[in-house]
Amino acid sequence: MSLVQAARQAESAEAFKHIPIIDLETVSSSDPATRKSLGNAVREACMNVGFLYITNHGISEKTIDDAYKASKEFFSLTLERKMQLDITKTSNFKGYNPVLSSNNDPENAGDMHEGFEFGWEELEVKTNDEKRAHDGAMAGANVWPKDLPNFRGAVLQYYHAAVALGKKLFPLFALALDLPENYFDDKTRNSAAIMRVLHYPPQTGPVDARVIGIGAHTDFECFTLLWQEPGIQALQVLNARKQWIDAPPIPGTLVVNLGDQFARWTNDVFKSTVHRAINRNGVRRYSIPLFFGTDYDVMLEPIPSCVSAERPPKYEVVTAGDYVKERLKATYGY
Repeated sequence: MSLVQAARQAESAEAFKHIPIIDLETVSSSDPATRKSLGNAVREACMNVGFLYITNHGISEKTIDDAYKASKEFFSLTLERKMQLDITKTSNFKGYNPVLSSNNDPENAGDMHEGFEFGWEELEVKTNDEKRAHDGAMAGANVWPKDLPNFRGAVLQYYHAAVALGKKLFPLFALALDLPENYFDDKTRNSAAIMRVLHYPPQTGPVDARVIGIGAHTDFECFTLLWQEPGIQALQVLNARKQWIDAPPIPGTLVVNLGDQFARWTNDVFKSTVHRAINRNGVRRYSIPLFFGTDYDVMLEPIPSCVSAERPPKYEVVTAGDYVKERLKATYGY
């Protein structure tokens, strides 16, 4: 069955009611048939849901816990100190964004969270980083709090672990699209990944229905790797029947969801699914998403096998960097 036929079949299937869990234990298997079987499981999730949980992802609990603790320490600073790193002071959307400064859903009044955003940077400080030479529209350095000496190292350790995991996922996505496993290698050389650490203040008492943690949206890049704080339900995913399906934190897993770059590359064969976060449990919530995209100078042209006479190209061709920057401008009201 061709990709276009499989996509048509997925679009006519019953709306999903749960998010699949995929074990990555065999992701580095030397057996091509084993890797292809794993790719087939990823294919079904990408076509039918656009979301999946992964187990055996390889990021240590210590790395996760250190980044989590560093995030809590950063967000406990005074607003005045955090605003010294205000995201509006940079041209590449790096730094701090306060509560209600972003709005992912135009129908809402703002997103009830604060965040800190950064991109690729070597753990050892370098004056000339080759991976940043092709950032185009997203060019520019990260900014860091000067008075939290452990923050940069802790979140960058997690960042690099998540990027390494993302590199292992791209061959699976290629197999899922009936492409050579190295198809994305030359398009993901420079780790155009953006990471955010997020804090959702507790919402108690009467709540404006137009103000939630993060309003309904799709992500901008190829896919997102999301760690959620245990025990707090907030993430919801929209199915084809316009029903919100809970995606609670599951111990030992990360959430993977596809973004717009993959939707554009695959002509919507892969789903970039609408989702939101609602923190109305009366407690604080933290999460750490890493948005893994193609290199910023890559053109988002549809893969030929995802196009047919019945399924012509749906999107204007743009560079990945221009697309991400325009979406960020809309989110932050630039």
